[in-house]
Amino acid sequence: MKMTQKERILRHLVDYGHITSWESFVEYGITRLSAIIYNLKHIDGYEFEEEWQTRTNRYGEKTSFKKYILKTREA
Repeated sequence: MKMTQKERILRHLVDYGHITSWESFVEYGITRLSAIIYNLKHIDGYEFEEEWQTRTNRYGEKTSFKKYILKTREA
């Protein structure tokens, strides 16, 4: 059975603990990471920490994006 985008992102979060929009695009072709994170938070009850990351783009300009970090669920 084919995995949904949400399932792919959740699997990545469980395996690696965090994800950025760049990783979701490069690894899975998913362009709307923030929408998936929103659903994981508000529908599925997952909790996240968010960190702003800053990098230099190909034009030498600073650009910022979020890194979503999955909080460990209590058993």
